[in-house]
Amino acid sequence: MGEKKQKEAAKATFVFGKKNYKFMFIGLAIIALGFILMSGGGSDDPAVFNPEIFSWRRIRLAPMLIIIGFGIQIYAILLNPDKK
Repeated sequence: MGEKKQKEAAKATFVFGKKNYKFMFIGLAIIALGFILMSGGGSDDPAVFNPEIFSWRRIRLAPMLIIIGFGIQIYAILLNPDKK
């Protein structure tokens, strides 16, 4: 009888609930999208300047998406999945 209780007590439990992990994956996807939007804009020839590096997408949109993604990650960590 005691062995059965030990197995039940040793059963793996996750730190976060299903809702937490959903928000974490959404935040991770938004962060990845921000880094993808930030990439590029370089030049093959180092002597030639490419003004595309200062586009609105790389200067404003991508960093804002990354910050929003980190905010979603923080929310996912602090979210109480048991609260209804």
